[in-house]
Amino acid sequence: MITTDQLNALLERKLALRRYLDVDNRRIQLEEEELRTADPNFWEDRTRAEAQMRLVGELRRWIEGYDTAERLTEEVRLALEFCKEGISSEEEVDETYRQAIEHFEAIELRNMLRAEEDKLGAVLKINAGAGGTESQDWAEMLARMYRRWADKQGYQATITNWQDGDEAGIKTMTMQIEGDQAYGFLKSENGVHRLVRVSPYNAQGKRMTSFASVFVVPLVDDSIEIEVNPANLSWDTFRSSGAGGQNVNKVETGVRLHYLYRDPDTGQEEEIIIENTESRSQTDNRENALRLLRSQLYDKELEKRRRAQAEVEAGKKKIEWGAQIRSYVFDDRRVKDHRTNHQTSNVNAVMDGDIDDFIKAYLMMFAEKPE
Repeated sequence: MITTDQLNALLERKLALRRYLDVDNRRIQLEEEELRTADPNFWEDRTRAEAQMRLVGELRRWIEGYDTAERLTEEVRLALEFCKEGISSEEEVDETYRQAIEHFEAIELRNMLRAEEDKLGAVLKINAGAGGTESQDWAEMLARMYRRWADKQGYQATITNWQDGDEAGIKTMTMQIEGDQAYGFLKSENGVHRLVRVSPYNAQGKRMTSFASVFVVPLVDDSIEIEVNPANLSWDTFRSSGAGGQNVNKVETGVRLHYLYRDPDTGQEEEIIIENTESRSQTDNRENALRLLRSQLYDKELEKRRRAQAEVEAGKKKIEWGAQIRSYVFDDRRVKDHRTNHQTSNVNAVMDGDIDDFIKAYLMMFAEKPE
């Protein structure tokens, strides 16, 4: 059973949480921002109104998170007191304490995401590696994993591009994940994911290794100004039928955006190609492709900042965004992250979207320190 010292430590942790979340000021700000939404003309400017609602929602989530921490702390105090009086069991005290610690860790982890881009949604792209059907099947398994993770977080996941594999799986897939701090969490997934298993596509039943790459960039919103030079833009259109599985619309018309990006520092040129097949409307697909372009251009600016930060930081492992980051070994029932050494034997849970512990381990190692 927990001790009085553990209870006191939890009480101190609650007070610290109240300070660094600035809960009192956030309550005042929430009241002020909610008053603005009561204006009869509030929804005349839809873009501005949606931004305001996001702000209100963000404030409310932090306040509710703290209020839950305060309630759980009081429940631990009462449970310990009742146990001493013989009303509740030691097991009940420990379970209440476990729930409180779990909540504190979750909200403290969210508070670690302090970078400007961390609060944004995410654009997640998966490409199958060399290896034909096996790698394409692996890419689709990863797509399912991230969709299940997004569902568990209460995020909205939308497939914007899906290209079927030759026999099974997918060649490539792009998904928009919208929700508070989606990018802050998913930035941990950038890199190459390695699968080792006995392949169902191999007649000899051999153990095979497959690779798929995952790219994650912030999903920009209207609060971020990104310059796109129209002279560097060109478009192709094509007909396509999406096959992303459950909840993915069948689509008829796709767009392919070509953008010539010139690095302002080096002058080096690069062609960015974005395909969007989400909607039956070509106009909607063009608008979303432009949004994805702005997201990629924003990520290029962030990448410069990351490189500069990596050069000056000491004692911190270098972030290799393109390196192999995680291995999924089905036969040995092991998933291991090579950056943090965090691993689990519950392969099925991971493939069902239970990747929070991997994300947490990454953030604990690489998240920016508060200034």
